[in-house]
Amino acid sequence: MAQNVIGIDASRMLVTELTGTETYTCNIVRALLERPHEERYRLYLNASEPPTDLPGHPDVRLMPFPRIWTHVRLSLEMVRAAPDLLFVPAHVIPIIHPKSIVTIHDLGYLVYPDSHSVPQRRMLQAATRWNVRSARHIVVPSGTTARDVRSRLKVPNERITTIPHGVSPRFTPAPPNEIARIRKEHELDRPYILSVGTRHPRKNYGRLAQAHRHLLAQGHDIDLVIAGKRGWLADEVDRDLIDAGLGDRLRILDYVPIANLCPLYSGAQAFAMPSLYEGFGLPLLEAMACGTPAIAANQSSLVELAGDAAVLVDPLDVEALSHALVSVVQSENARATLSREGRTQARRFTWDEAASATANVFAQVLSAAP
Repeated sequence: MAQNVIGIDASRMLVTELTGTETYTCNIVRALLERPHEERYRLYLNASEPPTDLPGHPDVRLMPFPRIWTHVRLSLEMVRAAPDLLFVPAHVIPIIHPKSIVTIHDLGYLVYPDSHSVPQRRMLQAATRWNVRSARHIVVPSGTTARDVRSRLKVPNERITTIPHGVSPRFTPAPPNEIARIRKEHELDRPYILSVGTRHPRKNYGRLAQAHRHLLAQGHDIDLVIAGKRGWLADEVDRDLIDAGLGDRLRILDYVPIANLCPLYSGAQAFAMPSLYEGFGLPLLEAMACGTPAIAANQSSLVELAGDAAVLVDPLDVEALSHALVSVVQSENARATLSREGRTQARRFTWDEAASATANVFAQVLSAAP
């Protein structure tokens, strides 16, 4: 019996500045290739060179194309030599496609529409509805996204499988010399509270900065560090940060390479993620895996990730957020407890388990009737 060929749109693996969806693509693809499998994997890339050190010796199709790669070049490949199944982990299903599975990471553009520009909202709406219409099955990273896909896009439950992301083993408490290196590199001379994520309105950075101002007013000598590249409506976000009046107690690092994230997390007094909405929220798990005491919003997927291992707070309540920051910063016992419980919680999320569950979805779709 011939091997099934599973094609994967791996184009997001070569993005230089990884956000959540690209991080997911890199890790789920590598984890799928590393696990024992009878299927033959075929990776499609809009590139002239493949990613380095790919495990499992997959069939790599390098297909550089200047524009509309998915709907033109990838569709053409589907006509020429379609796989038995196509997996799209972080983009859109091509117009011409075989049986397909897609990952929908979140529906933030519907839950918080004002946090997106109108053109981007329309683009996301068109792409997501096309994916829902075209996919045989939909993978989501959290119960939050599963509920949103069911209720807002009217997708029946039997077409949805929830598979949480994993945490890379590289995220572990960094040694003191690495923490010292990253602090020197970014001139972080004072203790700091850290938040990580692309700068766009749903991250709620403005309220976090206001809460941090209250922290300073109570005499706590600590900075607020935000690590994340500019996203949509970033000018509005940066204006809110400046208006909070933190002065030189606010540090914006822009994008931080993944190799430097572990010591940056590890060196923080606390990690804060008061997002208004997250389809998953990988930085929260990364911070907890590094042993950093965590504070997170008490809504969306962050509740699922945090369990009892983080301080949960209403992200719209600046005073409550400030109290949460104070409670963590001023108590060594609280930090030690959160650090220990956070590491335990983060170990529950592995890419190996995510890959195994994803492979089960592949098998389910391949065996289903046409």
